Amino acid sequence: MITVKEVSSKSGLRTFVKFPFKLYEDSKYWVPPIISEEVKTFNKEKNPVFKDADARFFLAYKGNEVVGRVAAIVNWLEIKGQKQKKMRFGWFDFIDDLEVSKSLLEVVENIGREHKLDYAEGPVGFSNLDKVGVMTEGFDSVSTMITWYNHPYYVDHYFKHGYKIEKEYSESKFPFKNVTPEAFVKAQELIKRRYKLRALKFTRTSEVMPYADKMFDLFNESYAVLSSFVEITDIQKEYFKKKFISFVNPEYIKFVVDADDNLIGFAIVMPRFAEALQKAKGRIFPFGFRHILKAKKKSKDVIFYLIGIHPDYQNKGIHAVIFNEYYETFKAKGIEFCYRTPELEDNEAIHKIWKHFDTMVYKRRKTFKKYLY
Repeated sequence: MITVKEVSSKSGLRTFVKFPFKLYEDSKYWVPPIISEEVKTFNKEKNPVFKDADARFFLAYKGNEVVGRVAAIVNWLEIKGQKQKKMRFGWFDFIDDLEVSKSLLEVVENIGREHKLDYAEGPVGFSNLDKVGVMTEGFDSVSTMITWYNHPYYVDHYFKHGYKIEKEYSESKFPFKNVTPEAFVKAQELIKRRYKLRALKFTRTSEVMPYADKMFDLFNESYAVLSSFVEITDIQKEYFKKKFISFVNPEYIKFVVDADDNLIGFAIVMPRFAEALQKAKGRIFPFGFRHILKAKKKSKDVIFYLIGIHPDYQNKGIHAVIFNEYYETFKAKGIEFCYRTPELEDNEAIHKIWKHFDTMVYKRRKTFKKYLY
């Protein structure tokens, strides 16, 4: 018999966060989160997302053993602002037992009905900066710190519980040595002259901060057309600045501004921390910090995390300026492989940006949807 219990204590949250450590203890492809940071994400006093969203956390038990987990999320910005009556769910993990996954999804669905929402969709996080999608291809590739990994059997559970595919994402990679700079070097010089643009170079995090709010504003503008978009609020900007910006090498942050110093394009690239996080085993101390710091300084692989272009400048080749900046940085650092985060299959703008790169899709993932009535 399966029993589902709501998490109501700090120790319960730690149990929630640590469940996948057992589920994937034999996997060489799963990348664990830092336990303390994951717990902070779910702390309603520390994460400002809870000012505009509600979340409840549940654990499934078989006897005294934890066999599954799920976060049930109601994002009021999405529901009231976009009129999307969606019941979100994420951090959905379970053993290969249909009764377990069914019990957890039923809790999510019932909460959705209580709020008179139309459908449930997941796995998704609170916003566009969270992890998204259940992996459907690429199980034999190491995951990243900004994606969920899952066993292949997850997909069957969704279908058997009446869920249908809602959104499709792909993850790509390419070797840096295959990049041909001729595709953007000459173009970027012409574009900078034509539109009176300049690229900003950073060597210290403190240099980035004066532009950080502008970056999040531009993120909101450039991503607003996507079907999955939820706006980043002012209070969330402060949270994400502290959480993400200090994690990124300042030379991996590229901004493009116009003659009036208005930000019209940005990109954020992160070192690939996957192997460092596997060695850290979810803990910063005593040795996890050392592994992460080493990866930040010496990783030869990078992840393109975000790219945003102001709507007025899209389709004008601004990405050529950004790519030229990265090319010089990566060449100096001896970067070997470039990875891209999950991108919506119907995001034609992002696919056009990468059309001159010899990219290979190595993972695919999907979200699943079920109407509640």
